[in-house]
Amino acid sequence: MQDISSQRDTPGADHPRDPSGTTGPLHRGMVFFIVALSLLMMSIDGTIVATVLQALQHGLGTTVNWAGWTLTAYSFGFVVMLPISGRLSEQYGRRRVFLGSVIVFTVASLFCGLAENIFALIALRALQAAGGAGFTPSATGIIVDYFGDARDRAVSLFGSIFPIGAMIGPIFGGLFVSYWTWRAAFLVNVPIGIAVIMLALRYIPRDPPRQEKTPFGMDVPGMALLGGGLLAGMLAVTFLGERNAHAWSPAFVVPLAIAIVATWMFFRHIGRSAHPFIAPHLIHGPNFGVVNLVNMIFTGITIGVVALIPLYAADRYGIGALDAGTLLIAQGIATIMMSVTVALALRRTGHRLPIYAGSIAIVIGTLLLALKPEFGISPYVWLAGSAFVIGAGLGTINPASRNAGLQLAPKQSSTLAALRTLSLQIGSIATISITTTILAGSAAPGHIQAWVYVAAALLLVAALPVISRVPEHHGSW
Repeated sequence: MQDISSQRDTPGADHPRDPSGTTGPLHRGMVFFIVALSLLMMSIDGTIVATVLQALQHGLGTTVNWAGWTLTAYSFGFVVMLPISGRLSEQYGRRRVFLGSVIVFTVASLFCGLAENIFALIALRALQAAGGAGFTPSATGIIVDYFGDARDRAVSLFGSIFPIGAMIGPIFGGLFVSYWTWRAAFLVNVPIGIAVIMLALRYIPRDPPRQEKTPFGMDVPGMALLGGGLLAGMLAVTFLGERNAHAWSPAFVVPLAIAIVATWMFFRHIGRSAHPFIAPHLIHGPNFGVVNLVNMIFTGITIGVVALIPLYAADRYGIGALDAGTLLIAQGIATIMMSVTVALALRRTGHRLPIYAGSIAIVIGTLLLALKPEFGISPYVWLAGSAFVIGAGLGTINPASRNAGLQLAPKQSSTLAALRTLSLQIGSIATISITTTILAGSAAPGHIQAWVYVAAALLLVAALPVISRVPEHHGSW
């Protein structure tokens, strides 16, 4: 097989056209670079905001509870828009959705950097996520469409892109907080987004004409039920973090009841609808359901754990913003190393072995985070080492968990990529929302967060048997 970075090929019998309308060879290396740059931008955004969370809180004069919503609102926007963006990619073309998503993300990033209060910023973060939600489905579809028998390895290498952003983001975030302003954490996306748009217009082939165009229904009731249920649940959890909050208060009971009822109605709706928001079998059908569950638990929860490491370092050990942010570099390096290694070996190992191995590594790393430094090791080095172990686990899991779903239905790659990211976001939302709520009412947040990490590790251990149900596969797909 030729190297994906140098291979020049075309899908099927037709040559893709460049933006001028002529036909010519596809530059696979450049196409991969463009989609990788967009995913990198999205990854940087997640880790950089986590790094500036404390500075953002003080800059806008808000609580850690509401500051945490800048992370969960972003995840919320992803959850609502991901299935739609996947279907839009399959209906109207990967390139169109990719470009539209980058434009929305870039413009929203600009306004996030100019926001003057926490509630405006939260709303803009949801809008930013609505744009970012289109990146992974459309980028995955582009790779599947144009990379032939190299697509499994190209898609697997996506797992090495996100940790690169996880390394770059904290460095930028620490520098911005230390020497400039937290607002730059959002403004940095603007020049990157402009570069992606210009390169995509030049190098990504135009979407081929669709032979059959079926009507696209937005399924507004389904979107409203899922979004409303998730938002109500987030509001309920957030209320518990406020001073003098009680579990029997209407401010908690009412949104919690709405969340439960809306979620039940959502699953009832998609089971009866002719054109549901998300096809039910892709959520909980044979093989699909267990893959989504594994993604939500073992990757989604871990993403939430990692996102809160800088806050943990600052609260428990008094580590400054720049140093706290650089802790994620160790995690990123380990994830890149293992993602590339496992991606190359995945055809021989199958899916279950890497997921088992990665999950065990994540459990060990999360427990190490919770423990006090031993053997005379400084807190910074101890936390960096713990993050490295967690990163190695994530890097081991990612290629296997991504391909485990895609190989079930390659023609629905955009929708499946969207559902995978949706699963990750739900796990991350739950972890961050619950953790920041617990911390908001604590006099010693660093020590309390350590116990949260212990609970997360125990949950992952309890879920290990689920991995045995993941559909096994060897070779390419």
